[in-house]
Amino acid sequence: MAKEYSIKNTTKEERQKIANEALAMSTIDAQEPSLETKKLIEKYINGEMEISEILEKTIARYKVSAN
Repeated sequence: MAKEYSIKNTTKEERQKIANEALAMSTIDAQEPSLETKKLIEKYINGEMEISEILEKTIARYKVSAN
């Protein structure tokens, strides 16, 4: 993950903007993120979880559901 997106290098407002832009781009050709994914994004915005941790949890969830 790029350091400029880390919690320690961003304000809550900046994280909200980052999340909004990412969600806007991701829904152009795909479904809206799941409720669980949205909750993880809120944790990033609130400074509770880094993007890399969200990616790990999301990938793990889909690996389990694929089996």
